[in-house]
Parts: sequence; structure tokens; C-alpha cells
Amino acid sequence: MNRVMSFAPGPSPLPLEVLLEIQRDLPDWNGTGISILEMSHRSPEFMGIYRETVSNLRELYTVPEDYEILFVQGGGHMEFAMVPLNFKSYGIGNYLVNGVWSQKAFNEAVKLGGAAEAAHVANRVPSQEEIKESEGAGYLYYCSNETVNGVQYHYVPKTESILISDMSSDFLSRPVDISKYGLIYAGAQKNFGPAGLTVVIARKDLLGKCSPNTPSMLDYQTYAKSESMYNTPPTFAIYVACLVSRWLLKEGGVSEMNRRSIVKSSMLYDRIDNSDGFYRNRVEKNSRSLMNVVFDLHDEELNEAFINGAKERGIVSIKGHRIVGGMRASIYNSVTIEATEKLAQYMDDFRKSH
Repeated sequence: MNRVMSFAPGPSPLPLEVLLEIQRDLPDWNGTGISILEMSHRSPEFMGIYRETVSNLRELYTVPEDYEILFVQGGGHMEFAMVPLNFKSYGIGNYLVNGVWSQKAFNEAVKLGGAAEAAHVANRVPSQEEIKESEGAGYLYYCSNETVNGVQYHYVPKTESILISDMSSDFLSRPVDISKYGLIYAGAQKNFGPAGLTVVIARKDLLGKCSPNTPSMLDYQTYAKSESMYNTPPTFAIYVACLVSRWLLKEGGVSEMNRRSIVKSSMLYDRIDNSDGFYRNRVEKNSRSLMNVVFDLHDEELNEAFINGAKERGIVSIKGHRIVGGMRASIYNSVTIEATEKLAQYMDDFRKSH
């Protein structure tokens, strides 16, 4: 086995012990004689996997009983449409725009009618004082961590309307008071499993208010009424998420993941800040992401050499998003402190040699 150290923004690394368990059980799950890939989604065996995953999520986030946990397909892009379709009956959607993903969500809501910007900033999150909600606001939407821009909220915006958040890229990486939200959602492929699964946690009494002509698969209530089994869900992705949820509980839960994130991100930001301008991060310090450390080299002509040199050391997927360029190290839950130390050491060595 020749495993590299991946800092990919998503799909991200999975815990090695989870991958080995998948490998071991793939041909014959739990003595059933069939693979998880062949198992009926309505079978008692799979429903047991599904219900354990839901139960583990409730434990990890202390999810109140008056909240549904739903498993949806379509990724974040489908959520950009589902949120306004399900919540515009409450009033105009207000959006905090401070990165690529919140901008895309806002654009989609505008197409569906009834959306306004409550704040628009760059390279940081808006302060509470900068948030200006429109009259008749039904919900306030924000993306808790912008993967492309390396920007993260370190506070929960206050609002009198329904609070909704895209937590795709910092899901299960730190404690969250679910009771402050009407709905949160997250693509699984950062911290919870493979691509193809989206987790939605929503207050039960807020669902079922979309217009009668909303397609069934875009109505959250459809999933709530059927234990997310209205159609065939992404069964393999749910199975892997179940294994990851077990791993998270065993490792100490979201509080421990938060501790590790602080250690890993501090290691990289220290290299940037103490490089005498060789590396540069353009995000305001109190808005820096603990998940995605974005940085430039002082000389862009060194970018290719930096990436190639990293690959020689088994460090991959650190090239920045095409929109912003530079470098990006995504340090999700499954990225170890040891791997991050090796990246930090490489940054030191590269600066010394160039």
C-alpha cells in the first residue's frame, strides 16, 4: 500500500481504518452473504445501518428530538434550490455573501424569487453589526465555511428570522448548538463520507410549508415522512457515513475534532505569518478557516515547483481553486496532525531553498 497525504478540498480523505473496514466487509457484509452495494434499502439490515447513522449524528451534535435528520441527494447545489422552495413562504430570504458558495446560493434563490443580500464582504465574514436584514425577512442564510476563499464564521449570526446554514465543509468539525437553527445542511464528502450524500438537520415544525407545485423530491417533508426512503437513497454513502460516525465517536467527538483543527491550522498559519512575506494569506485573521488554509507564494512562478516538490514527498492536492489560484491545504477531520506536520516542514524547507 502506497498511501499519499492528501489535502484535497473534497472528496476528502477518509480514516484509513474505515477504508480497511469497507474493504474487508465489501463482498460479504456482516455474514449476510451479500455486499452492502447489493443490499435492499428497505431491508431490515440496511434500515439498521440507516438508523444507527441517524442516532450517531444525534449524539455527536446533541440534536434535539424536535429536529429531523434527513439524507438527501443532489449535493449543495440542489440545496441552493431546496432552501428557498421550502422556506420562501415565511418571507424573503436574506443572504450573507462572503465567498463563492454563498454567492451561488444567493444567485439560485434570486432565480426562484424573493431573495436579498443582508451583507456582502470579501476576504472575511461580516460582523453582526454589518448584517442588515430586509423588512419581512423570512430566513437568514449563510455558509459557515467557504472552502474556496478560506473564510469561516467563528460566531453564530443573530436574527429574528429563521437561521439556515450551509455547513458542508466544517460539518462535525466543531460543536454546534442546533437549537439556534431552523435548518443546516452538509455535503458528506468533506468530513462525513463519500460524495453523493447530503445531510439535512431541520426543525420539524418548519417543514411542509412549500407550495403545492413543488416537486416531491425537492420537498423536505417528503424525506421526513419516509425516513429518507422515498426513493432509493445513496446506500453505500450512508453505510460509509455510519462507519465514519462510529470513528468520530470513538475518537472523542466533535470537541476533539475541533481541538485537532486548531492544532493543524495553527501550524500552517504560523508558517505563513512567520515567512517574511514568502507565503501570504489574504483573509482577515479573525475570519481564517480552520478547515481550508489558503495561501499564495510571493512569486507565482514558484507555484509549479512548490506543487511538484510536495508531490515528491507524498503530499498531494494542495493547488488552490482556479478562481483564486495559489495553494489550499484542506485539513478536514481525517487529515492527521502528523500529515499536517509534514506539510508544515515542507513549507519551511521550500522557503529556505528558494
